[in-house]
Amino acid sequence: MFKGLANIASLVKQAQQMGSKLQGINEELKAKRVTGSAGGGLVEVEVNGLGEVLRVRIDQKLVDQQDREMIEDLLPAATNQAIAKSRQLHADAVKAMTSGMDIPGLGEALESIQQNPPPQ
Repeated sequence: MFKGLANIASLVKQAQQMGSKLQGINEELKAKRVTGSAGGGLVEVEVNGLGEVLRVRIDQKLVDQQDREMIEDLLPAATNQAIAKSRQLHADAVKAMTSGMDIPGLGEALESIQQNPPPQ
């Protein structure tokens, strides 16, 4: 019975350590930047590793053309590309943190991170 309690205590300690590491990873990801672009660079969107949009740049030529429809098409494309890169950063950071750990379901969880926005 005491061995079972020791195992539970060990799991709780590991969970606390993981929580601290995840908090550190989130701080690192917040500082990282990735850019998505569309229309040959006419629209660029910069996001951080948490998927937060930081900057949008629309080429002056596109603004001068007053092509609203094209801007409306390119903006989501560039945003989606940047967010996909952000998700990959997040998944890579978690993989690095958990390398060598034998955690059931970890592979599926990492795939989920790449497919869904990271928690903020």
